[in-house]
Amino acid sequence: MRRAFVVHHARSGVVALNVVTAAVQGRVRVVFARGRDELVRELTEAKCRGEQPIAGWSFYSPDFPGTAEDLRFVQERVAAVTHVAGGVHASAEPLQTLRAGFDLAAIGEGETTAVRLLVEGQDPATIPGLAWLEGSRLQSNGPGERRPLDDFPAFNAPAGKWNAIVYACSFCQTPFMFKARFRHRSVSNVREHIRRMKRDGVRYMRFLTPTCLSYGSSDTSVNLDAVEDLLAAVREEMPGGRIYFGTFPSECRPEHVTEASLRVLRKYVDNDTLVIGGQSGSERLLRETHRGHGVDDVVTAVRLAIASGFRPDVDFLLGLPGETDGDRAQSLSLARRLVELGARIHSHAFMPLPGTPLRGAAPSAIDGETVREMERMESAGSMYGQWRRHRQVADQLVTLRAAPR
Repeated sequence: MRRAFVVHHARSGVVALNVVTAAVQGRVRVVFARGRDELVRELTEAKCRGEQPIAGWSFYSPDFPGTAEDLRFVQERVAAVTHVAGGVHASAEPLQTLRAGFDLAAIGEGETTAVRLLVEGQDPATIPGLAWLEGSRLQSNGPGERRPLDDFPAFNAPAGKWNAIVYACSFCQTPFMFKARFRHRSVSNVREHIRRMKRDGVRYMRFLTPTCLSYGSSDTSVNLDAVEDLLAAVREEMPGGRIYFGTFPSECRPEHVTEASLRVLRKYVDNDTLVIGGQSGSERLLRETHRGHGVDDVVTAVRLAIASGFRPDVDFLLGLPGETDGDRAQSLSLARRLVELGARIHSHAFMPLPGTPLRGAAPSAIDGETVREMERMESAGSMYGQWRRHRQVADQLVTLRAAPR
């Protein structure tokens, strides 16, 4: 029986689904459903066509409650469908994911797992990278096979599903899904992706990385020759296009921002903003969260970026575990200093994301005076961000963590 891979192409999972569907595109019928109602229609249509429908889902932890509700909605309306969940939350919390009603949880990288399940039709119990329930007990074949990034496309070009071409601190979720190890697409592979984009009329390139100037390195160091080789190749392939590098949701580590690195960026990129990961004005918290830089590094990075013609957007993260009133005061003081230099502050609130070293930690409360100061800075246009939403998500994650398992 021919299989149809019908994916819930919504919320935070779209990029992952673009990659996984690209791995099987052309060998099974792939359908993108932009919400639960459309997913019901497409699954029903697949069954009417005599196909075996497999529903694909991917989501980050903040979207888990809403996705679980969408799953119940779909299952009430379409029976006899295998629902497979992947992404960082399914990898970090497979038991919770399966108990929400998913039939299979994909752990780790899903491209090879998807090929074996959807194209080759292997028994899920024999495929590395899948987990399932037997009764109430979790069964798993371990994480999916890690392959070089060049082995699979970075997006689904035949379907026109484009995304950025895609080491670690204690509070970021995605790097820890991949064990916080550095891997990069080769320059020749990036060139080929650009050619495919150009054929479809796309004239800009965006890169997604938590440390943009580490391209070509196997660790946290900078390899400026590799960065320049990459950017020069992109410019050669797309001479009239636009290159976005070091812009949200990517960032530059502050200790990587030097006169030399900025000269390379200024030579090739089109973005006038540069996202710098400052995170805190507390030296103690920077040490305890293993950021690998200090406050002076942040200030220096901002000064250098402004001198090179970039406007720095500096990420700050409040509500970290163990954060004190004094720590928050130091962060606000640093934020005001950076604003005076010409930066903007991109504010976040800590979320105990599953799969990270701080997954079991309790967020610190953000006191009223800090909230009022942040609101004043927002009103003045010197601060922006989703920190209010992050606080709500943090409460949801704490509640989920406390639920019986």
